[in-house]
Amino acid sequence: MGPVENIIILLSSSLCLCLLFLVIKFLHKVWWTPIRIQSSLQSQGIKGPSYRFIYGNTKDILNMKKEFMGRPMDLSHQIFPRLQPHSYSWVNIYGKNYLYWHGSKAQFVVSDPEFVKEILNNRDKAYPKIDIEGHLKKLLGDGLLTSEGEKWVKLRKLANHAFRVESLKNMIPAMIASVETMLERWRQYEGKELEVFEEFRILTSEVISRTAFGSSYLEGKDIFDMLMQLSIIMVRDAFKIKLPGLSKFVKSSTDIETDKLEQGIRDSIVKIIKKRENAMNGEVDNFGTDFLGLLLKSNHDDDENNRITVDDMVDECKTFYIAGHETTSTLLTWTILFLAIHTDWQEKARQEVLKLFGKQHPNSEGIGRLKMMNMIINESLRLYPPVVSFLRKVKQEVKLKKFILPANINLIIPALAIHHDPQIWGEDALLFKPERFSEGVAKATNNNPAVFFPFGLGSRSCAGTNFAINEAKIALTMILQRYAFTLSPAYIHSPVQVLTVRPQHGVQVMLHAI
Repeated sequence: MGPVENIIILLSSSLCLCLLFLVIKFLHKVWWTPIRIQSSLQSQGIKGPSYRFIYGNTKDILNMKKEFMGRPMDLSHQIFPRLQPHSYSWVNIYGKNYLYWHGSKAQFVVSDPEFVKEILNNRDKAYPKIDIEGHLKKLLGDGLLTSEGEKWVKLRKLANHAFRVESLKNMIPAMIASVETMLERWRQYEGKELEVFEEFRILTSEVISRTAFGSSYLEGKDIFDMLMQLSIIMVRDAFKIKLPGLSKFVKSSTDIETDKLEQGIRDSIVKIIKKRENAMNGEVDNFGTDFLGLLLKSNHDDDENNRITVDDMVDECKTFYIAGHETTSTLLTWTILFLAIHTDWQEKARQEVLKLFGKQHPNSEGIGRLKMMNMIINESLRLYPPVVSFLRKVKQEVKLKKFILPANINLIIPALAIHHDPQIWGEDALLFKPERFSEGVAKATNNNPAVFFPFGLGSRSCAGTNFAINEAKIALTMILQRYAFTLSPAYIHSPVQVLTVRPQHGVQVMLHAI
């Protein structure tokens, strides 16, 4: 046998060994590991739908979602089976803590409040944020919502500084001015029907643009639009499973589209950053005190430990653009829906507003004394939490109460399920009853924060919570001072999940000047 034949045999053998290694690695990931984890957790009493090769339970989930979303819905707040039909079904079959599979990745759903508290407080750093990839990675990058370790500490410090009490007070005039602009538009709808979801989407985008970036909604409109397009694609494809490793070599048309959106968002944000930088001639002390100014100061910090990169700035801006207007716009929309239905509560809130402010603009002192409005907002957040689930992972094998959890499984905290649990909130859990919060959140939850956490819990809770609540209170105050409203007969109740829980067809109200 000649040297050429020997080389061919050697190459063939190497290729066969390489293919064999890849097959073994593939089977280890999509078969051996899932079966091992499933067996381990089953032996501890954790049940759930059986793992299915490669796809896990995603096909079942998609079928259930398609079935439930295709059904008309009456005007009730039983949205759990509509938004998360798989979770609603499985929690009733397997109990509050159960296991299911997103492809070959184990998802341990934890609804027990004591478990939730331990995971979200995460005092031993055993439950970090999940690893994000694909469309979600393009949407959020490695910003405050997703980063870990020293980077997260640095970014959280920046966010806390941006939302400190004095900063929030300074933002009130910009919030009031934005609401005034919206209410001027509303004059043409007096005595007519008005769709409020789009109005609040524009309002909260304007507030974010003014308070955080010193610009206007129109200047950032392209960013908001591209972020929304990317969000819709992400939710649409959330349960589509790709073969492991294939996406690294083959790009679909959707991948190409989302790449363009990601680049477009980055280019637009960098343009806003450069505009501020050029306007201040690179003088650090002149960058401003808003969020963008703080980011620029950190980008130019002399101390390398405090400095952030341009990519960090872009990711933080994306996070602020998304989280800053999504949560508040949906909170305002659902609250207006409740007040349009329950006009008695609308009148109670109006009387409180008029007693505190008359027809004058709200101020920081009065905003803090809006007890009735606090109750209404909390009940709105309980029934329609902006985020239906919080995600964590197990960093390494850990003991969670009585369970031994293996490393690298995901943990799902179903906020919506917990907020609607009749065992926690009573048989009237699905009714709008703001009086639950008449003596504050602590009393309503029996001092258990793990049963009501619309903005998260622990050190990773939303840094902008007070910003969102202040903005919502200012908007509601100024609306109630000028208008009464009732639900339009045209309204179709159809909540959907696109990042946050939103009305598929908007919320239409009949607007009446007072």
